[in-house]
Amino acid sequence: MSDVKLAQELQERIKLLKTEVAKVIVGQDKVIHEIILSILSGSHALLIGVPGLAKTLMVHTLAQALGLDFKRIQFTPDLMPSDILGTEILDENRQFTFIKGPVFTNILLADEINRTPPKTQAALLEAMQEKHVSIANRHFELDKPFFVLATQNPIEQEGTYPLPEAQLDRFMFALNLDYPSYEEEIEVVKSTTITRDVSIQPVISKEQILAYQSLLRRVPVADNVIEYAVTLVGKTRPKSDKSPQIVKDFLDWGAGPRASQNLILGAKAHALVNGKFSPDIEDVKAVAKGILRHRILLNYKGEAEGITVEDMIAELM
Repeated sequence: MSDVKLAQELQERIKLLKTEVAKVIVGQDKVIHEIILSILSGSHALLIGVPGLAKTLMVHTLAQALGLDFKRIQFTPDLMPSDILGTEILDENRQFTFIKGPVFTNILLADEINRTPPKTQAALLEAMQEKHVSIANRHFELDKPFFVLATQNPIEQEGTYPLPEAQLDRFMFALNLDYPSYEEEIEVVKSTTITRDVSIQPVISKEQILAYQSLLRRVPVADNVIEYAVTLVGKTRPKSDKSPQIVKDFLDWGAGPRASQNLILGAKAHALVNGKFSPDIEDVKAVAKGILRHRILLNYKGEAEGITVEDMIAELM
């Protein structure tokens, strides 16, 4: 199949995917769209929101519609790395046997990831970046495709541990889930307080996802689009000559090179889903907030002034 036909197929399949998810999830269209962009890019996403906004249900529904193997880990303060990766046991033949943990799946839902201490959070780092895990000097490859979709309660809530910066940077998107609108909440209440049997049909196969990910890497990008993305990221760094005064005044640190890479990958995916064969600057702008918001940190002065990260990104764009 030619790349043009594959891109057209991708667009149609993503429409079907969104239709299937909408059978269960009311609203949250932008969040679902950006999770799909993350999956097409072969990356991971972090969902941030208070309890009760259907974060877990959203991920589970997506996994069903994608026809992928799905596992869920409920992160708790006493969770150990072996509970994620697996462990070696001594079998009846007095031989060590490795029992795989829930990380060996296609979509891993790390539920309330900031409820567990940093040592256990870090157990996911190698899996997220290298797509394999190391146990007892042995490497185990993860099945492809592999995505971590993590949910996180707001840091202000009691009993949470902020994610280390190294782990935050491995999430392509950090997506804020807001409360539903009045009309959406009416629809949620109507659909969840009656007997209702909804069947989610797989509309994209594992092989198709891998083909779409490969296609994404072949999408051409004009130099001016890459230059815009790199310049935008560079502006977030307080010590850079290119950063405006507002950044020097209100930011502690800015985004690294992985943000530039993700802006281009996200722009490519956004363009393909919207029927374009090459991204432009508007596609970079469309994904910028979700990609940058967890990679820049306000200083004390910025917080005291009531400036938000989203305000800062909008100002830089």
